[in-house]
Amino acid sequence: QLVESGGGSVQTGGSLRLSCVADGQQIWGHLCMAWFRQAPGNEREGVAGITMDGATSYVVDNLKGRFTISRDNAANTLYLQMNNLKPEDTGMYYCASGPRCTVVEKDYKNWGQGTQVTVS
Repeated sequence: QLVESGGGSVQTGGSLRLSCVADGQQIWGHLCMAWFRQAPGNEREGVAGITMDGATSYVVDNLKGRFTISRDNAANTLYLQMNNLKPEDTGMYYCASGPRCTVVEKDYKNWGQGTQVTVS
């Protein structure tokens, strides 16, 4: 089970930090955890990912410089720090786990329920 939190409503230029707590049993054997987002009327898109050991991470090009992904293995928690938020960042944010780090939705096996981010 993956449980996201930290979403909310902020003004343009504000910041949020999303968290995703993972059930260790559910993600056992998975090598990657990632964040995706889905804006109303749009398909779900990859945002960032990080390997379980934290050695490798990525943020999609159009979000680099504003979004940072990190993890705390001791707490089984994934984070997404989002700064200088823009209205186009509005959407539901999901965490996911899977066998490899990609931006392809179908590569991920476990998904959380999502946390809503609204930027106005």
